Amino acid sequence: MTDTLIPRPRETSPGDGPGLPLTPRTRVHADPASAGVLTWLRRELGAATGLPLERGGEAGAELRLSVDPGAGLAPEGYRLVVDGRGASVIGHDPAGVFYGAQTLRQLLPPDAYRDAPLPGAAWVLPAVSITDAPQFRWRGAMLDIARHFQPKREILRFVDLLAAHKLNVLHLHLSDDQGWRVQIRRYPRLTEAASWRTGSQVGTVRPPVFDGRPHGGYLTQDDVREIVSYAAERHVTVVPEIDVPGHSQAAIHAYPELGEAGRIPVGTQWGIFEEVLAVTDEVLDFYRNVIDELLELFPSPYFHVGGDECPKTQWKGSASAQQRIREEGLADEHELQSWFIGQLDRHLVARGRRMIGWDEILEGWLWAGEEDTRAPEGERRGLSPGATVLSWRGEEGGVAAARAGHDVIMAPTATSYLDYRQSEAEDEPVKVGTLLRLEDVYLSDPVPAGLGEQEAEHVLGAQVNTWTEHIDTPRRLDYMVFPRLSAFAEKVWSTGPRDYAEFEPRLRAHLRRLDAAGVEYRPLEGPRPWQTRPGVVGRD
Repeated sequence: MTDTLIPRPRETSPGDGPGLPLTPRTRVHADPASAGVLTWLRRELGAATGLPLERGGEAGAELRLSVDPGAGLAPEGYRLVVDGRGASVIGHDPAGVFYGAQTLRQLLPPDAYRDAPLPGAAWVLPAVSITDAPQFRWRGAMLDIARHFQPKREILRFVDLLAAHKLNVLHLHLSDDQGWRVQIRRYPRLTEAASWRTGSQVGTVRPPVFDGRPHGGYLTQDDVREIVSYAAERHVTVVPEIDVPGHSQAAIHAYPELGEAGRIPVGTQWGIFEEVLAVTDEVLDFYRNVIDELLELFPSPYFHVGGDECPKTQWKGSASAQQRIREEGLADEHELQSWFIGQLDRHLVARGRRMIGWDEILEGWLWAGEEDTRAPEGERRGLSPGATVLSWRGEEGGVAAARAGHDVIMAPTATSYLDYRQSEAEDEPVKVGTLLRLEDVYLSDPVPAGLGEQEAEHVLGAQVNTWTEHIDTPRRLDYMVFPRLSAFAEKVWSTGPRDYAEFEPRLRAHLRRLDAAGVEYRPLEGPRPWQTRPGVVGRD
């Protein structure tokens, strides 16, 4: 079974003895630091195997979990040893123990990923010794629940699948033109009015075609608390995103005073639109209040403010925007956007958090984080040192940010957008974006070429992004995300050269785990008939 592991471990060798059968008499033990992992392991393996996996004393324990920072392991690293006497997982930290337990589960037959036992199953851990640790600190996936809402139960399931692949960040895109998806107590109309729309564009045909079916939904604050707690138990950090100052049509619908054009509807069409936030003190205070409520819900050190795809047309004709440009000594509307983002950056820094933004936050006079000679004496008008750039328009933004001393997360569209088409075949559903094959995801390098050694240290890691304009059900989400997410998981975890010919057989074995878990992935040979969408037109 060790030749089917995904992600591939750094060091694997055969253990001593015939392996370890798991039986109703198998006992488990964990030190206090590993108690949460033990709870997870008993719940998951107990459900799949039907075994009680009762806690036992140290002497009789056959599955042992422990944290040992002095064991010579890297952060999040683990050592898993299985022999005739038992199985032992030692982690540098609780996360390392958890990832060792995930590997232990992979060593069992694929039915270990079911929610109830099948008759006649035998559960034997092969004798093995594995030492492993991740390559990158940030191993993330962005899920857009603004365009098409995913309810809490589906987000929890998505967290489980991220954790099974040793990914550790869930980036939730919570607001956009087409919907606002999280409860804000201070501003109830964000969910009363902005969390649903009258219909949705179908495909990308012009003129647009709409389904005429209302779509909506949002997460209550208690839903968010549950998701965050559930994810934390699986060592997944949930990072919220509220997109400003563009992509804000839904918020402006709820509170027209936020925008430049009065009352507008929640968006029903996909694309980039002229409606943007005003840059008044009142709008900034509104979003500071929103951020403060969300910081209570999301303990992540990072908060994502969007900053992408912001048209400037309305600002050019806005008296208040032009006044702000003059008052702040800005050159143009591009610097105005940078100024706006900078205000939220400072707000987050004052609360001990770090801002993330799409790579447009590099534009204008903030791009290099340098002192601006036009700023009042003693005032620094660049991005704060802790501001982090999520590079999506290729690698250029990430390279510029790293060279300016900012941390970077790489997610270029060409290798990271899982809503992009997976083949050029005519039966591929809703073909949008450039071609992004499974092997393209697997073989790409998260660290841009040309960065020096010190600059490359600013690359925290990488993530894949799943935008949901054309992903309207959990089944379609499965199809677009898997198995490309499995390839991405190995890319950001494992070190050394990558060979797709070596990876594919392991992936085919891994697909049996996804089958057992009920994931409706895209087969390597192409879509099943019910996964196609005939008549729905996409675009390049």
